[in-house]
Amino acid sequence: MAEHGAEHGYLLDNQQSEAGIRFAALSELFDPVTFRHVDRLGITAGMRCWEVGAGSLSVPLGLAERVGPAGAVVTTDIDVSWAQGASDGVIEVARHDVAADPPPPGGFDLVHARLVLVHVPDRAEALRRMVQALRPGGRLLLEDADPGLQPLLCPDEYGPEQRLANRLRSGFRALMAARGADLTYGRTLPRLLREAGLEGVRADAYFPVTSPACSVLEAATVRQIRGLLVAEGLATDEEIDRHLANVATGLLDLATAPMISAWGRRP
Repeated sequence: MAEHGAEHGYLLDNQQSEAGIRFAALSELFDPVTFRHVDRLGITAGMRCWEVGAGSLSVPLGLAERVGPAGAVVTTDIDVSWAQGASDGVIEVARHDVAADPPPPGGFDLVHARLVLVHVPDRAEALRRMVQALRPGGRLLLEDADPGLQPLLCPDEYGPEQRLANRLRSGFRALMAARGADLTYGRTLPRLLREAGLEGVRADAYFPVTSPACSVLEAATVRQIRGLLVAEGLATDEEIDRHLANVATGLLDLATAPMISAWGRRP
């Protein structure tokens, strides 16, 4: 979820005060999707898993439950401050740049990254290294957003509150694009997995249309980037305060960008 940091121009640094709130909301929204795919792929006792750019412990802990004490979960991120004291013998936490550092040794039955590669400048090299880390028969599960497929925060834009929300979301996308994020990356995952030599490639997509966790995620995100939105002339402080008040009512139907999950098997 977070194999990226300030050195890559990433907007949402792991160490910022809102990061923990954001990761908890993302876990609530997307962990059921991730583990539906993990279980479909047959990740069970004794297997070895590499969680790339975790950003929080929810996915590594879920993987650890599945592989048990006979298995292993290696969790890496550029910034691992969130994982202090996390190692329990099954989960190994290491600072690592997926596009620059060699893969962790040993070979893996599952390599997984969620909401990571869209923010990595050298996505192609990161993907190559993740495939390289798979054992024969190992599975790669990549999950990434595609804001271009559904760019609106409020798909049902029926009033001024929704129009303001969508305008601020547009500003957020502009900030991401200016820092090298590929806002159409999710849709390319099936092709990229096939081109990497994986077999049995499949994909699906998911996004909530309204959820309390979407409101929590939106408020934390806007608080985290409000200074940049104002500095870049994308919104005023008054507009941001008004939007945050609108979100706090719980009456806006807030969506996320679609998360596309794609998976394949190394021959």
